[in-house]
Amino acid sequence: MNNDSENALPAFYTVREAARILRVDPATLYRAIREDAFPAVRVRTRYVVPAVALDKLITEAAESGGCVDVARIATERRTAREVARLTSGASW
Repeated sequence: MNNDSENALPAFYTVREAARILRVDPATLYRAIREDAFPAVRVRTRYVVPAVALDKLITEAAESGGCVDVARIATERRTAREVARLTSGASW
């Protein structure tokens, strides 16, 4: 019996798994998540990191050949959310 779900990549990583992938201390990643400087999903009292967020960071670093500024990405994400919140009721 072949179970493809066992071989599938996860949609989310625990913070500890994501920190291991990024080679940072989990406390560093938790701090960035709490400061809204790193993408995560909060499920009750736990955080999980979307696999696509890590994939995007890895891809951007590989394509740019340089340092990826996660703080810049987080700022752009916060700005986009704020613009969407402010314009969601717009009638234009």
